[in-house]
Parts: sequence; structure tokens; C-alpha cells
Amino acid sequence: MNENSLLAFAVTATIIELTPGPNMGYLAVLSASAGRRAGLAATAGVAAGLLGAGIASSLGLAAIVAASNLVYEALRWGGVLYLLWLAWEGWRDAPEGIGKPVDASGHAGFFLRGFITNLLNPKAGIFYISVFPAFVDENRPLLAQTAVLLAMYVAIATVIHSAVVISTDAIRPLLENKGNVTLVRRILSVLLVLVAGWFLYSTRRVVP
Repeated sequence: MNENSLLAFAVTATIIELTPGPNMGYLAVLSASAGRRAGLAATAGVAAGLLGAGIASSLGLAAIVAASNLVYEALRWGGVLYLLWLAWEGWRDAPEGIGKPVDASGHAGFFLRGFITNLLNPKAGIFYISVFPAFVDENRPLLAQTAVLLAMYVAIATVIHSAVVISTDAIRPLLENKGNVTLVRRILSVLLVLVAGWFLYSTRRVVP
């Protein structure tokens, strides 16, 4: 792969990742609610999910998802329901407060949530099978090119997601100073519901 192709792919991946989606929405809500460490743990989970989806795509699993409307819809609705469950959990636990400390053992749970949130997003697999081929040179080793593109995409996504987490965490003191933790957490839960609704709308398949 030449430098121009890599640069074009990097720009494409950056634009796609800057577009609001379930990963970005969930990480922002989580960081505002549980703090930077929890958000970064979930970010690592999202990165692992992106990597897993990339590997699955290279094995042909993403093509199956793209070809099967039933599998695609199952993943799509699974992602929506999972986001709604997270919103309900935040609403239910609102009295516990935004500033409640999260111990190290809880970070594994946030990692797993980030991982699951990404795996239940069929758009990740569709990205790999629709965007990757445009940047792959068939006359060169496919495995090496795929590995480079995958590593670059996961790195770009992780940088952007980390920036979202850090930026959101920076405004937590403003939220805590309002003195109404229950209200703020429930607002964040409502925002997560809106993210789930946007995800459901944006991933729909339009039948011609």
C-alpha cells in the first residue's frame, strides 16, 4: 500500500468515527456518569470489539451478516435493547449519584459493556466489508494489508473515543455542582435512549 492510500483511508476512517453513533453516545454518557477511568475502560472494550469485528470480517462472518437480513436485524435490535437496558440501569440507580467511586474491579464490567455494545453494532462489520476493499491492492499480500488497515482503524477510533471520554469527564464538576444528582443521571439515561433511537433509525435497511 502506498502512502496516498493510507492517508485516504485514515481520512475516511476519521470522518466515519467522528459521526455520532452508539459507541460515542454510550461513552459520553458513561464518562459523565461514572468518570474518566470507567469511560476509558469501556473505550478499551470498544477497541477490542472493533478488532474482533475486523477479524470476523476477514473470516467472512461480516459477509454473512450483510447477506442475511435476519442476522442483521437480530444484531441491530440486540444493540438497541442493550442500550435501552443500560439507560434503564442508569435511571434506576440514579439516587446513587454521579460521583460514586468506581473501584478497580468495576472496570472489567465497563470493558465488557463497551465490547458488547460494539459487537451488537452491525455497522462495524458492514464498514469492514464495504470500505476496506476500496483501499486494498489485489496485487499485494491481502493479509498484511488487512492487518495494517485494521490496526490503523482501531487506533483512530480509540483516539477519538478517548477524546470524547476525557472531554466529557472534564465537565463532571459542573454537573456535580448542580446539586441534583438524580435529575442529572436521569437526563443522561434519557440521552442514552435517544442514542438507541438514533441507532435504530440510522441502521435500518430501506427496501426498494
